[in-house]
Amino acid sequence: MLARSITRVLKPARPIVPALSTFSRAIHVSRDVTDIRQRRRSLLLGGETVGLVPTMGALHAGHISLVRAAAAENSKVFVSIYVNPTQFGVNEDLDSYPKTWESDMEKLQKLDTELSKNGQGRIDVVFAPTTKAMYPTLPPDSSIPGQGSFVTITPLGNLLEGKSRPVFFRGVATVCMKLFNICQADRVYFGQKDVQQTVVIKRLVKDFHLDTEVRILPTEREPDGLAMSSRNVYLGERRRTTGIVLNKALRAAEAAYLKGKRMRDEILAHAWDEVNIRQLEQEEEAETERAMFEVDYISLADPDTMEEVDNVDSSRGAILSGAVKMLPLEATQEGERLGLGDDKVPVRLIDNIVLSPKVP
Repeated sequence: MLARSITRVLKPARPIVPALSTFSRAIHVSRDVTDIRQRRRSLLLGGETVGLVPTMGALHAGHISLVRAAAAENSKVFVSIYVNPTQFGVNEDLDSYPKTWESDMEKLQKLDTELSKNGQGRIDVVFAPTTKAMYPTLPPDSSIPGQGSFVTITPLGNLLEGKSRPVFFRGVATVCMKLFNICQADRVYFGQKDVQQTVVIKRLVKDFHLDTEVRILPTEREPDGLAMSSRNVYLGERRRTTGIVLNKALRAAEAAYLKGKRMRDEILAHAWDEVNIRQLEQEEEAETERAMFEVDYISLADPDTMEEVDNVDSSRGAILSGAVKMLPLEATQEGERLGLGDDKVPVRLIDNIVLSPKVP
């Protein structure tokens, strides 16, 4: 007699590795100051530390590296996404600043899932306030002297970037004071690319006795050395290729310092040689081939005050920095790879190199 076949439904085996949903959860998004303060108080009572990463959105690898560092040093991370109007001058590019909320949240959600698998701190909240929440009394004002409550850091905020963009650091210091007061973070994280901004923030924290530690991380760069920036999306292939001129100029000056040069002219001459050669090359090209640019400044400054120096003190080092404006393309070619806005938007690029102290 043939044995009767028995059909049995097997229960699925429990996976060895938890499903993605075990790690993933929606990151809390808040637009309300009161909500953030209540959340922070709860974390404080629970003995948890908070790292704050202030951003204006349009997140790239540089921002992600800051969040990752904050998660490594704190149990919770707050990320702010707010395009602050008071740091844009009346005629600057506030309206054209890239806004990429969906992709920003996707990047943060992906990172948070990764952090959970590694047992690190988590992204607790994205603070995306309204302008009314950040400026509750008067509308934000970018005029000079302007109406409203501002924080100014002088003379530091009037140099270099501050000279070219007179309200920029007033806006940066003001919004950071607000964010630091609202979030009450143990640590705040910024990238080295905006070097003068980092000096302004450290001065703000010191002078106003703010109870937070300022952490500065190295600049994230593209493989060819271009500093990552949210504005790089406006650079098409032609302007992107030419835009590396600033980094090359600063590297040339750095090489002179590393070879023992300490006089200002001896160091910066190498940077200006690089810039002048590249400008001449572009001028000789046809309009459909070239990408013109203007140099705003190339600086050799004291690392604490950002004042220009004539001689580098080897025991202190210095900051090499610069800014160039990539001008709109004069003419384009059919099929050419263009940036956001078809390369019609002027793009300001900044960069810097820290010249480390040299002990005899």
